[in-house]
Amino acid sequence: MNYTGLICRYIKEDSHITQRELAVKMKVSLGTVNKLMREVVRQGLITQLSTVAGTYELTGAGDAFLEGFRVDGALIIAAGFGSRFVPLTFEMPKGLLEVFGERMIERQICQLHQVGITDITIAVGYMKEKFEYLIDKYQVTLLYNPEYTSKNTLATIYRAQEILRGRNMYVLSSDNWMRENMFHAWECDAWYAGVYMSGNTSEWVLSYNKKERITHVRIGGHDSWVMYGPVFFSRSFSNAFLPMLEHYYHTPGTEQLYWEHVLMENIEKLELYINRQPENQIYEFENLEELRLFDPRYQTRSDNKALQLISQVFDIPEASIYDIQCLKSGMTNKSFLFRIENQHYICRIPGPGTELLINRHEESAVYDAIRPLDLSERIIYFNENTGYKIAEYYRDARKSRPDNQEDMAKCMHILRRLHESGVTVKHSFDIREKISFYEGLCTAHGGTLFEDYPMVRSWMNELMDHLEQLNRPATLAHIDSVSDNFLFLPNGSVRLIDWEYAGMCDPLIDVGMCSIYSYYNEQAVDILMEQYFQRIPEPEERLVIYSYIALGGFLWSLWGIYKASLGEEFGEYTLIMYRYAKDYYRKICTLTNKNKKKK
Repeated sequence: MNYTGLICRYIKEDSHITQRELAVKMKVSLGTVNKLMREVVRQGLITQLSTVAGTYELTGAGDAFLEGFRVDGALIIAAGFGSRFVPLTFEMPKGLLEVFGERMIERQICQLHQVGITDITIAVGYMKEKFEYLIDKYQVTLLYNPEYTSKNTLATIYRAQEILRGRNMYVLSSDNWMRENMFHAWECDAWYAGVYMSGNTSEWVLSYNKKERITHVRIGGHDSWVMYGPVFFSRSFSNAFLPMLEHYYHTPGTEQLYWEHVLMENIEKLELYINRQPENQIYEFENLEELRLFDPRYQTRSDNKALQLISQVFDIPEASIYDIQCLKSGMTNKSFLFRIENQHYICRIPGPGTELLINRHEESAVYDAIRPLDLSERIIYFNENTGYKIAEYYRDARKSRPDNQEDMAKCMHILRRLHESGVTVKHSFDIREKISFYEGLCTAHGGTLFEDYPMVRSWMNELMDHLEQLNRPATLAHIDSVSDNFLFLPNGSVRLIDWEYAGMCDPLIDVGMCSIYSYYNEQAVDILMEQYFQRIPEPEERLVIYSYIALGGFLWSLWGIYKASLGEEFGEYTLIMYRYAKDYYRKICTLTNKNKKKK
């Protein structure tokens, strides 16, 4: 530890500091401080102004020496989603949430400004636009991390390495809250803040030597000092650490690592100290319920639309909404789980651009029509204008397994029940109209269409023309018959949920859609058809289902292109869907030619 630098810093900050106070701050004995002070005076870095008052000041040499430890700036990491703070983070990044009326990231920026640190970069990703106002308010710089959805903080530090390289920099998390300002104009050693946690902990536990250099890091422990809050990267630390981090970044399988994983695995090669902080100084709120305990305002008024809605629907205060958990975001909507007393519910929030894709009045009409069939989830609340939905949550239910034939046979049985029920609605699902509509959205939003799109579009026109000539009967079809929408309850019953695309259509479209959602090959498609019909399908039925596989793939590839134009990516989904369109058109052509030869 650089004790000489620390003495210079403390005297620079307070010329009246006593040696006893220095000993407390430096966590060494008074005798050690006396010895260190004599050495620093001998080096000509400080001079004693008054032996009576015990005051000191830095000499010119001392000022020059301390200048090497000046903090150059700060990097604030704010790219992540913050899933444990859903639904608040559906509307606002976690770092922009207020604690006692002050946004957490702004509190840190102001604390940095108080000690003269104004060169601040914020690494953004999720809802990056929400941080833009900070440029004007605090003259910060925004650094966009395009990998924030697929990689963890290791990638964020990699993206920011040129900001850190060769500089003394704080590395902060936007969602930390520090009671007292723990930043300084000068820092003499690289450090990671630590707090003491009694009992068992799943945090990153630190071991350190007498000089407080960190010697070991492990995840989880008991009665331990743990990594918690701000970090300081000195120039020398960054020079040693950044090449290690770059190596990890380019190593496959490290995508979900935190930057601290690199630190943990190489700590013996790095000089990093623990900066032990007192109790109730640093806060990292794990979830909304912790924030409610800290800031009572969140018990009654979160200013979040979803929580306000639930409060109104159930006529309860927001504090009575417990166990909030983010469910995996769907491809159209966002959802979260919550509990009121002993009952769990799901709240669905429509995703960006959904208002153009889904007619919520028609969705509501479907739920009304199918209610007597007892096929779907129990709806508690549905808003036809906003698309917000609250439904009962089936605990211990599981999704269907598309690779399990017994599961899929039961799913096909549910679809047959629907198709044979005689239930009707006034609206239809017209795949020709949907393709044209999505095509228009892609064009209007600058979506990039496939290179051979005109040719494949003409193929789809052929298929739609042929289906229209068949004049097949229409029933109420689910359309979105993905395996995730079939729930297997503990009592053995099966529920089919999420009816937002449902409408009157050829019932065989559901078999085709289920096939492509499950990424089935031709053999699996054939098995699914037999499970639906409970027999070998007729040649025409096979061609119709193949047609809907092709058309469904084409439709959802357009959907994926449109969503990508809004900034939402779904990996290889678009490519897979487009491939279904091309491959099954060719299969249809092959089958048609074979049938012609037989005749």
